[in-house]
Amino acid sequence: MALRACGLIIFRRCLIPKMENTAIEFLLLQASDGIHHWTPPKGHVEPGESDLETALREAQEEAGIEADQLTIIEGFRRELNYVAREKPKTVIYWLAEVKDYDVEVRLSHEHQAYRWLGLHEACQLAQFKEMKAVLQEGHQFLCSTVV
Repeated sequence: MALRACGLIIFRRCLIPKMENTAIEFLLLQASDGIHHWTPPKGHVEPGESDLETALREAQEEAGIEADQLTIIEGFRRELNYVAREKPKTVIYWLAEVKDYDVEVRLSHEHQAYRWLGLHEACQLAQFKEMKAVLQEGHQFLCSTVV
């Protein structure tokens, strides 16, 4: 059976002076172990937890961002299936916007750094093609939806 994990693709929007558009920045965390890969906060589902409860708990544990500091974006849910450490893994992601642009990020011991990045930079840091695809799909969803 596949390992199951859930997470939030956390983002913020910043108004660019003299532009109609907003810029979207994604929060990526750098793992402290292994290949020090960059991903949104995510983690394994605990017994009795729903998938979304897991994603919200992991955002709090890994980035110090509480559920009441986030708005979950309706209509976006993506499931990734891949092999990690020789075992099948399923990760479900939702989009979540921080309510405060300057929200404080407090990392757990599982991560050594964080960055807010535009789509291009986020995709460069996300080493896995599945993660890049989800970031691109999330960005496209946000740009095509009035949220």
